Amino acid sequence: MRITGTTRVFALLGDPVAHSLSPVMQNAAFDAAGLDAVYLPIRCTAEDLPGVIRTLAGTGGGGNVTVPHKLVAAKAGTPDARVRALDVANVFWANDGQPMLGNTDVDGLLALLERVEAPSTTWCVVGTGGSARAAVAAAGECGARIAVRSRSDERARNFLAWAAGLGVDPAEVGECEVLINATPVGLGAADPPPVALTDFPKLAAVADLTYRAEGATALVRVARDAGARAEDGREMLLIQGAAAWSRWFPGVGVPVEVMRAALAGRMA
Repeated sequence: MRITGTTRVFALLGDPVAHSLSPVMQNAAFDAAGLDAVYLPIRCTAEDLPGVIRTLAGTGGGGNVTVPHKLVAAKAGTPDARVRALDVANVFWANDGQPMLGNTDVDGLLALLERVEAPSTTWCVVGTGGSARAAVAAAGECGARIAVRSRSDERARNFLAWAAGLGVDPAEVGECEVLINATPVGLGAADPPPVALTDFPKLAAVADLTYRAEGATALVRVARDAGARAEDGREMLLIQGAAAWSRWFPGVGVPVEVMRAALAGRMA
């Protein structure tokens, strides 16, 4: 990769970002498509985020936003319809030098749920942050009802009320057939599963939105041991990253298989 004065800079903004496979995936794709662009991980604070987004967009670049800044990002530019509905953004790009905001997490999550053959019935969402809001949007598109697990009962109640405002009805935890981990728990090698699977007697499928560079998360391991279909967040990462290209590079074909190979470790 040769970086010059015309190279467009794209970045993943969040904290932490060192673990992310997005730079490996996107830089492999940029090279395959012959683009004069580079993708970098940039750790930043919530206070610095709007300025970093404006700077990257103002120079013709763009990027993604990850935990814990997706809600802050929704206020850092001009939102599309999905961001206005969810008040959370994970992708940004430039339009005449001004930052535009979108949400491709929903696309990625729908692909992950399809991969684990998740029934469109009752889902339990663990967490109430930006990724959890994408899960509510996915539930709305699929016609599923949701339960919520959170460290705070008040946050869980408020989240369910917010979801109801989007037309997503509540469910009881014990009846949920799908479990979606929308928290960062699982990034660390020693992290335990975020919930006890004994609370889900009807569990059929698990979508863990986090992932580790090597090996499965604890949640994926115990879910598979219990007989459930389970995958980590790599498929979601792939599809949301590919969907971002329609914003960053309109009309440019996305080398999805190159991106998939990079995530699988077949490319450096």
